[in-house]
Amino acid sequence: MNKDIQSLVNKGEMLPLMEAFYTIQGEGYHKGTAAYFIRIGGCDVGCHWCDVKESWNANLHPPTNISKIVEDAKASSNTIVITGGEPLTWNMEPLTSRLKAEGMQIHIETSGAYKLTGIWDWICLSPKKMKLPTLEVYEQANELKVIVYNKDDFRFAEEQAANVNKDCILYLQPEWSKRDKVIPEIVDYVMANPQWKVSLQTHKYLNIP
Repeated sequence: MNKDIQSLVNKGEMLPLMEAFYTIQGEGYHKGTAAYFIRIGGCDVGCHWCDVKESWNANLHPPTNISKIVEDAKASSNTIVITGGEPLTWNMEPLTSRLKAEGMQIHIETSGAYKLTGIWDWICLSPKKMKLPTLEVYEQANELKVIVYNKDDFRFAEEQAANVNKDCILYLQPEWSKRDKVIPEIVDYVMANPQWKVSLQTHKYLNIP
């Protein structure tokens, strides 16, 4: 990558765009809502069960000018979900400022492992044990979504819930490959601890992106 492009990427004026698509939000509070997803490449959190490992290496995804990203988004939806990878690897201020100027509702799905940049209408925090969130993200999260892969994740979920603000909505979501095993455990847990809700990857059941 030449120095000029690298400089624009560092500023957030260009971003390693993996893919962008219009679909139905499948998870969490906004499930069932039509939204335009912008998937930004680059992540070093390293979840072994990640279902988009191809997003990890930012060098595989072309630096794309944010004006192009915004133009494509405008043509599809007023609800935008920025995901990854880990989008907070990059400065989200330039992209979100332009989306906001177009009147968009902007959501982020993040592990919270990096500094919170950008303007957000909704923050879905999905923390990971390998790289914990920043204090700022805990304070501003609208929903906490903990992926349940094994029994220890219930302990982790409670640990994370103790850090978020009082209005944050709490979700437990089965890891897809373990869903048959962990869904009954999640159901029992939520019934015993009703401050939590169940989140499912409904887009996978509906066979949509």
